[in-house]
Amino acid sequence: MNAARSDAFVFFGATGDLAYKQIFPALQALAARGHFEVPFICVARSGWSPERLKERLKESLENHGVLNQQAYQKLCERLVYIDGDYQDAPTYDKLCAALRESSRPLYYLAIQPSMFGTVVEGLSRTGCLKESRVVVEKPFGRDLASALELNRILHTGFEDRSIFRIDHFLGKEPVQNIYYTRFANSILEPLWNRNYIASVQVTMAENFGMGGRARFYEEAGAIRDVLQNHLLEIIAYLSMDPSTGDDPEAIREECTRLLRAVKPLDPSHVVRGQFRGYRGEPGVAPDSSVETFLAVRLYIDTWRWAGVPFYIRAGKCLPVTSTTVTVSFKRPPRETFGEIVPAFSNHLRFRLSPDVLIGLGIRVKVPGERKVGEDVELVAFQSEGDAMAPYERLLGDAMRGDASLFASEETVEAQWRIVDPILGNQTPLYFYDQGSWGPAEADQVIARDGLWYNPKPVEEAPVTGGR
Repeated sequence: MNAARSDAFVFFGATGDLAYKQIFPALQALAARGHFEVPFICVARSGWSPERLKERLKESLENHGVLNQQAYQKLCERLVYIDGDYQDAPTYDKLCAALRESSRPLYYLAIQPSMFGTVVEGLSRTGCLKESRVVVEKPFGRDLASALELNRILHTGFEDRSIFRIDHFLGKEPVQNIYYTRFANSILEPLWNRNYIASVQVTMAENFGMGGRARFYEEAGAIRDVLQNHLLEIIAYLSMDPSTGDDPEAIREECTRLLRAVKPLDPSHVVRGQFRGYRGEPGVAPDSSVETFLAVRLYIDTWRWAGVPFYIRAGKCLPVTSTTVTVSFKRPPRETFGEIVPAFSNHLRFRLSPDVLIGLGIRVKVPGERKVGEDVELVAFQSEGDAMAPYERLLGDAMRGDASLFASEETVEAQWRIVDPILGNQTPLYFYDQGSWGPAEADQVIARDGLWYNPKPVEEAPVTGGR
């Protein structure tokens, strides 16, 4: 890990939508905490002026956060705007001139991956790379072959330790809480294996549609948008072994080792769906076969997890917005009281959004003479308090050279290897009504182990299963 902090922040794509909604508020938060005291150099090809960009910055902070006037002024004082085409040498000449006092810049490429090579070549040609780092936004390719090519391009200008592949999902506090809870509590480790766990479910449900992202979704779909990255990252945190210490590289290596053990997805264990009405969205082909829903079953080929099915479900226009992990424990070897016990009777549940909680499901006796039971859940809610927003945390880490929450080259390649067999419409597409839990065919993915756990919009009664 590079120890020295970056001494300049160069933002390619500073006039884009991501900057407006996420990055400017994150940088203001860093400035408010005193963690952003470097030149702020924005590069774009929008024909704007510095004044117009500062106006855009203020609008962003007012509409996507709370304007901190002092922090905003700090950003404006450090802001330099360079307008120019990424393919033109004069753009990089201007950038090098702006970096003359800096020797360790951080380049943040919030641009199309197809332009990465152009920018890296332009920086190399003019000698602007120096002792630099680069942050690149996902998607990291469209499949394994393109991911390998993308890494090759980045390596022409940067060492791998200086490449930070950012995925804001890894910066979320609840996601980090999975890893922490597992390894900070000794009561879990003896049970965290094939001997006691029957199955694991991860559901990422959204009760909204495209939200203006239909054109992007036509290129990505749910597999590339959330399965290959977000959801496989959750699987890794749930099932990886503890690292040997808290060194960032040790944690990333353990994550990669786990993902390499995940068997490539079998198309017969995958159901894709599309909500009715998607084809009417602007920018969507009238015969689009892009999935807005998916359900998969996967296996991890390790001693700890041999034979344990992991079920993943994600979709748009579902009944609620929630990301929930449900770990179902095996029943006792004999049902002493002769009861028919419902699904999810013994479980551990991590709810990652919209609220954060950990729930332990157990079966207890109902008061009275009869020996009959009922399921209850012991729930611990957690307030995120003063938790940093994902981009604030991740960009701050990148400037310090801390790569622990960034995907390594090996991790990205392992993720693509898992999903490659189901890319390119390898499985049928089923349609589902908006507000439902997806196509009925998704139940067949999990039929051998019971039912999907359907999260509730508000936590209240004990959990139930079924459609």
